[in-house]
Amino acid sequence: MDRFAPKLVTVFGGSGFVGTQLVQLLARQGYRIRVAVRRPDLAGHVRMFGSVGQVLPIQANLRDRASVERAVRDAEIVINLVGIGAEAGKQTFRAIHVEGSTNAARAAKAAGAKTFVQMSALGVAKAAEASAWAKSRLDAEAAVLETFPTAIVVRPSLIFGQDDGFFNLMGALARIFPVMPLIHGETRFQPIYVGDVAEALLLAAEGKVKTGRVYELGGPEIETHKALMQRILREAGRKRPLLPWPAGLAKFTAAVFSFLPFKPLITEDQVELLAVDNVVSDEAIREKRTLAAFGIKPESMDDILPSYMWRFRKNGQFGRNSDKSGSGGAASSGSIVA
Repeated sequence: MDRFAPKLVTVFGGSGFVGTQLVQLLARQGYRIRVAVRRPDLAGHVRMFGSVGQVLPIQANLRDRASVERAVRDAEIVINLVGIGAEAGKQTFRAIHVEGSTNAARAAKAAGAKTFVQMSALGVAKAAEASAWAKSRLDAEAAVLETFPTAIVVRPSLIFGQDDGFFNLMGALARIFPVMPLIHGETRFQPIYVGDVAEALLLAAEGKVKTGRVYELGGPEIETHKALMQRILREAGRKRPLLPWPAGLAKFTAAVFSFLPFKPLITEDQVELLAVDNVVSDEAIREKRTLAAFGIKPESMDDILPSYMWRFRKNGQFGRNSDKSGSGGAASSGSIVA
């Protein structure tokens, strides 16, 4: 490799929600970027984030070692963002999260990469006993750190931003449903802006934080699931009652959904996850393994959500959001900056 050429970065899953934000940051820093995805023909949009030839989508499947090895060849930095929310066929939690992450870490080490960054999820340690998804994420972290001891693992909480999968989905459902189901309403979350997650990943890739550690990333507010749903209704300008949905009934409904020929709104595993707090741990705060270690001041939901949640109002951006109190009660259960 030409030692005077810009550094090469391979980003597995670089065409997704977080990946597109990260690729833009990497391109602005002058890196050459391989966006490793299963379907490069569907990832052409990432090319526009850099100059001609700077960003290249390539085919790679974490379950296929040969394709992973090709994807990381000559790369100095390897970042793995791949994750699935539900199992389908060969795309199992173990195959993608554990075996796939191990394949990426081994290939990166064999290729001589200096840095490996793994994105996981906040709360997996607490949820591992009840959730197969969380268990696979936690096992993936251990496998990566065993294979690549200087790797950096980041665990973001619920991520929000223009194309997020939670706030947009709930906003869309609020337009359709006369009532909104609420599962485990007292569970706490610490949502974080996608731009802050991408910046933390960039700084990790550039060696700006200590290696061989797991970092927990949360935003400036901690809110219960109920408060988040109230916030969504407020931002969407919708008045919908929140109907407490027993976990047993939710799991039964999820089991029925699993037999339908389309992506389920919720799975049994996700019902279990909703029972576990998703906030930065006291241990991570004491050990300075939080967003503060990256020197990032997190964006608040108040500043970001209105920029895209207006699409769910009756009259779009021209609609007036008169319901400032949400759907009954305070919008927050507390706040913290970690």
